[in-house]
Amino acid sequence: MSVTWVTVLGATGSIGVSTLDVISRHTQRYAVFALTGHSRMSVLKAQCLAHNPRYAVVANAAQALVLQTHLREARCLTEVLAGGDALEQVAAAESVDVVMAAIVGAAGLRPTLAAVRAGKRVLLANKEALVMSGALFMQAVQKHGAVLLPIDSEHNAIFQCLPLDYARGMASVGVRRILLTASGGPFRDMQAGDLSSVTPEQACAHPNWSMGQKISVDSASMMNKGLELIEASWLFNVRPSQIEVVIHPQSVVHSLVDYIDGSVIAQLGNPDMRTPIAHALAWPERVDSGVSPLDLLTVARLDFRPPDPVMFPCLRLAREAAEVGGTACAVLNAANEVAVEAFLGRRIGFTDIPVIIEHTLESLVPESVQDLDHILLTDRLAREHALNWLTNHR
Repeated sequence: MSVTWVTVLGATGSIGVSTLDVISRHTQRYAVFALTGHSRMSVLKAQCLAHNPRYAVVANAAQALVLQTHLREARCLTEVLAGGDALEQVAAAESVDVVMAAIVGAAGLRPTLAAVRAGKRVLLANKEALVMSGALFMQAVQKHGAVLLPIDSEHNAIFQCLPLDYARGMASVGVRRILLTASGGPFRDMQAGDLSSVTPEQACAHPNWSMGQKISVDSASMMNKGLELIEASWLFNVRPSQIEVVIHPQSVVHSLVDYIDGSVIAQLGNPDMRTPIAHALAWPERVDSGVSPLDLLTVARLDFRPPDPVMFPCLRLAREAAEVGGTACAVLNAANEVAVEAFLGRRIGFTDIPVIIEHTLESLVPESVQDLDHILLTDRLAREHALNWLTNHR
């Protein structure tokens, strides 16, 4: 068996760490071509020493100099690069077979598109890239013959529950709707009136999943599920109205597909991101992920309920942006990133997040997407509007 070379964009985050855990279980099968990290340099150094990638990519030249010095002292041959161009370089390099796209937020768009345009197998954990670029991204997948496999547990579950020829169209394969499950986050059992006083620590204390701060806050606001709804509509070519979100506190059923004959097919498993990562890495084969078998007798019950629209206005805003289309989703994503950063920095309250997003959406008229530069301009303008709100409401 030939070795599959993997680039991990966002190696020091939770998805990147889980990816390397799966790879370490199959060293005869996978090898690391490049690892990238933004701020957790000690983690990236340890990963380089453990996996000996050809390249490591960091944010700036100062970081690169320090990391390169440490690696040389440890007799590690990894070459350290810096900046956005280097991210695109290691994503599109000829030797690379698979790219794990796990950079959080809009920063992941360019390198992920570079991997797509190079015709790679792209394991998409960066939902924001697809949320922002939508049709442009999917057109690039088709044009360049890339293989796009979803890593979000929900989208990976949907992928596993669909027939292989689902690209013919959902009606052609008998799909009625997609049921997108959501844990409900740490505030699922609270009252809407109590949310104004919650802290970043509470928002990041997810009851089921171990995730980074940004995605944890998105889960608490259910914006994460809104972004996933938009992502699912592009990945599986379905209308937003064909996607129903349901709260499932146990996070055991990762999503379901409802067929016109009355069948509902679900994918179940313990809440561990190594399962979808291993599935996508080896697809269409299966490999050991290190995840414990699901014990349904221990789980004992599976609960489902609709999300409360008063508790979770971000979900409504995301669905509305998905229905509008065009640049609306890029505006939604940019405003949310600004708002979440402000909340984590204790400059706003939790309930201000949807206020900022709605203000920004109302301030910018949605347009048809023209090209990547148009998307990036929209992203910048949306951030400016969101930051202006912060300035005027302190």
